Formats: sequence, structure tokens, C-alpha cells
Amino acid sequence: MASIIGVASSPFPTQTSHLLPSRSNSISSLIQLKRDSVRRLLLLRVSCSSRQVGDAETESESKVVLPDTSADTGISAYNWCAALGGIGFLETSYLTFLKLTNSEAFCPVGDGASCGNILNSSYSAVFGVPLPLIGMVAYGVVAILGIQLGQKSRPLGIGEANGRLVLLGTTTSMAAASAYFLYILSTKFTGEFCPYCLASVLLSFSLFVSSIKGLGFQEVQKDVGIQLLIVLLVVSTLNNSYRDSQPTNTGSAMAEMEYFTTEITSESTPFAISLAKHLRSIGAKMYGAFWCSHCQEQKQMFGREAAKLLDYVECFPYGLKKGTYMIDACQEAKLEGFPTWVINGEVLSGEKKLSELAALSGFDMKEELTEAK
Repeated sequence: MASIIGVASSPFPTQTSHLLPSRSNSISSLIQLKRDSVRRLLLLRVSCSSRQVGDAETESESKVVLPDTSADTGISAYNWCAALGGIGFLETSYLTFLKLTNSEAFCPVGDGASCGNILNSSYSAVFGVPLPLIGMVAYGVVAILGIQLGQKSRPLGIGEANGRLVLLGTTTSMAAASAYFLYILSTKFTGEFCPYCLASVLLSFSLFVSSIKGLGFQEVQKDVGIQLLIVLLVVSTLNNSYRDSQPTNTGSAMAEMEYFTTEITSESTPFAISLAKHLRSIGAKMYGAFWCSHCQEQKQMFGREAAKLLDYVECFPYGLKKGTYMIDACQEAKLEGFPTWVINGEVLSGEKKLSELAALSGFDMKEELTEAK
């Protein structure tokens, strides 16, 4: 019995002793595999995070450098706009003063008469507004915008983006007008020299380039259509202005002549002297040209002494040359020929007898003699 039990029980412990070690080994291997996989995952996470941090630092460094360069470029360009606009404002202010006071411009270079011919020509006004006055306003706006944009403040209270567009539009119109007048100078005033005109052309083109540099070429490309529209509007306005106000160019049909005076040889009668005084007292004006024979005959009717008493306006004081037109005073009077009288607001063309002038002006010789007594 005992032997049977011993023999029968002996196999079980032996089988158990073989199975337990194999299970423990498999469990430990699984645990080790899990630990290795966890370590690998941790290493991968650490390496990925380090790469992301490095990429972020590289991107941040590149982003920091670029804005500084563009900012410096913008400030420099707008400072140039402010400086050039200020110079242009001073120049046009001086020319506006001369225009409003009918004074002669000082020309440091070239012939002084050339400056007068151009600055007093019919091209010196747009629809009756003096061109220097328009330029003074434009240069003033550019100078103010340049200062405020350079300081990164709200220009004229319209915001920085809108201020840049206004600056670009203003300088575009100025450059278009300068190109137009440069063409007029080269075709209508050949041989003439005007340093003020050329200086204004140079300033306008420089301001246009500076405004493009400040805004950026890519931004300017987006507004090319608006710029072309501004150019067409400026050229169309100037063409219409000069087409409507331009009188007949007498110089194109006649030879060029230097200004000269003709001596009045006839003696003045008491009636002519009294009539001349009366015409001047009521503001009557006689418009004429130095080359006009009918104007000389009209003066001869008054005589030497009486002719000096007339309020006579010479429409070509700088001579008759190609591209030279009447002075502003004659253009505003809308003359149709020479001589032309303006008496009590009435425009009278052609040569008039002294008796006609007396009747038209309400001159009474008897009353004049009575008052003289």
C-alpha cells in the first residue's frame, strides 16, 4: 500500500517541478519586454520634443530679424518724403507769392526772361487756379503724411494703411502732372530754361519713388489699377483746362519778335487828355500788343501825353515767341482781338474813335470844363 502510494505519487511532484520554472520565465520575459518598449517610447518622445523646440527656436529667430529690416526701410522712406515735401512746399510758396502779387521771379540760372515767359504763360494755371498754389497744397500734404508715417502715428487721423495709400495717390498725381509739364516744356518752350520747373519735376519723381519704397513693391502692385486711373484723371484734367483756356496762339503764325516799344509822335489835344483822365478814373482798360498796328493807331489818336494816362495792359510783355501766350490778365479778359477796351464791364473789340469812347464811357466835355473852372 505504501509502496503503491509512493510509486503512484512520485510522478506528480516531478511534473510540477518542471512546469513552474517555465511559467515564471515567460512572465519575467514579458515584463522585461514591456519595460524595454516603455523606455523606447520615452526616448522617442524626448527626441521629438527636442527637435520641435529646436525648430521653434529657429523659426522664432527668423521671424525676429525680418520685421526689423522692413521697419527701418519704411521709416527711412517716409522721412525722405517729409524732407522732400518740405522743400517743395517752400518753393511753391515762393512762386505762389509771386503769382498773387504779380512780381517777377528771381532766376539764379539762365535768362531771367525765360523764367518769366514760362511762369507767366497760360500753362501756369489750371482752370484759373494758380499752379504753384496747387503744388503748395500737394507738397504740404505729402510732408505731413511723411512726418506722421515716419513716427508711426495716425496720419491725418485716417489710419496708417489709409495714410500710405493717400500718400501713394498724391505722389502718383504729382509725378503724372510733372511728366505732362515736362513734355510741355520740351515742345512749347524750346530754348527756354526754368530752374523752378525742373526742380519741381525732380522733387515729384523722387517723392513718387520714396512712397513706393515705403509702401513696398508688392503692395503697390495691388493698387496699379488705381494708380493708372489717377494718371488718366490728371492728364485729362490738364488737357481740358488748357484746351478751354488757351487763346489763339498768335506766335505760331508769326515770326518770333523781341519786345519793343513804339514812340507816339502826335500831340495830345485837351479833349484827348481829359478823356484819358476820365477813362482811367472809371477803371477803363485798354488791352493791346506791342506788335499790333491798330493798337499803335489807337494810341496815336490820344497823342503822346494822353496815351501815358491810359490804363494800358500789354499782353505780350516778354516778346512774341513760339509757345508764348498772353499774360493772365489778358486771358481772364477773354479777348478776341487787339485792341480791346473794357469800359464799365463791357468788352469792346477793335479800334475806337475818341468820340465813341467818350459816349461809351459817359464822358461830357462841357461838364469837365465846368468843373475845371
